[in-house]
Amino acid sequence: MSDTFTTWYKKFSSQPHQPFFTNGIIFFILFMMLFMASYSNVLSLDSSILTYHAYTMIFVVFIQFFLGFLFVVFPRFLSQAEISPKLYMQQFQLYFISSLGILLSLIVLPSITIVFQVLMLLAQILSFKLLYSIHKKSIVAIKEDTKWILIAFLTGILAHFLFIVSSFDFEYSLTVAHFAINVGFYLFLFMIIFTVSQRMIPFFTKTKVPTYIINKSKNLLPLVYGLLIFKIFLLSFENTALSLLADIPLLVVFTKELIKWNLPTFKVTAIMWVLFISLYWIPFAFLISVIESFMYLYNPQIIFEKAVIHTLALGYFVTILVGFGTRVVLGHSGTTPFAGKFAITIFIAIQIVAFLRIFTSFSLNFDLNYIFLLNLTAFLLVAGLIIWSAKYLTILLKGK
Repeated sequence: MSDTFTTWYKKFSSQPHQPFFTNGIIFFILFMMLFMASYSNVLSLDSSILTYHAYTMIFVVFIQFFLGFLFVVFPRFLSQAEISPKLYMQQFQLYFISSLGILLSLIVLPSITIVFQVLMLLAQILSFKLLYSIHKKSIVAIKEDTKWILIAFLTGILAHFLFIVSSFDFEYSLTVAHFAINVGFYLFLFMIIFTVSQRMIPFFTKTKVPTYIINKSKNLLPLVYGLLIFKIFLLSFENTALSLLADIPLLVVFTKELIKWNLPTFKVTAIMWVLFISLYWIPFAFLISVIESFMYLYNPQIIFEKAVIHTLALGYFVTILVGFGTRVVLGHSGTTPFAGKFAITIFIAIQIVAFLRIFTSFSLNFDLNYIFLLNLTAFLLVAGLIIWSAKYLTILLKGK
């Protein structure tokens, strides 16, 4: 091994977010390109969209971004020593091999995709075990946030296992797959991202605006988790209108909570307001879900497709990902976290892409080219990610 590579690898592996963010952004782009290739008939995939799009986004892509963040903040939340590079790099290598294996096997030999899915599940079990050990050792008095991250993570492992089981052909395999995706999206991914958000965004705000008062509801996380369990239960029925029973309370809870937080949107710089905007997508998504249910009662023929899922995925997940990612990449590379014109343009572009994807869902109700709009949205998202990477991925790859 050359001295140059050894020096680079040491820098690259010196902080957990560097390898995990790198993996996340590269495979986000690659799996979205796979999606476009499939929907453009450039590539014929034997696997269902549940596997090559929903599964990969939930259990392969997004979680790696937030693991990079969790491996940094978990020890800080719990006043524990930093995780050793050797430990998280072993896991990173397993995530990289699994991600690459899933991608290539979906294209070349779908029958062996399950091997790499099991490897990915093993990697996530090891990550959970590591985070749990830090949580358990800590003698910090209040450990609510890390507890709920672990609950969400464990739920995700169970959902991941169920999705792998659904790969086998049996009578209820499709039902199990849909259930696993719903649990993975809401109770795993959404809960982890929201738990991190409600901890870090008010904290970041306080550091930027010293007069800001953090005012969060005490039982917010168990309430949200409970309502999301109820929502998933209702989704198992064929009647869309039933979702109202969970979506109206969820809409009320998130709207009231964000009003209570009173975030100073117009008193902060772009590196902060983009994080606030990401949160506003949450009640907007549940509002769309409420409208969808009422429309179903009025006319079941009106199609909303996956508007709610993509409002959360693109509006909330991707916005906060780019916001957190930009902040962390700059902050941990010794540069002051600041969003210039370049970053602001990317932030705004992501909002446009999110709205375009929502419009694409509704386009099925009109005489519009749904496939064209879908591919246009995917193309713009990939273009935005590549442009963001051109600046920020290079910082990650250089290391510190």
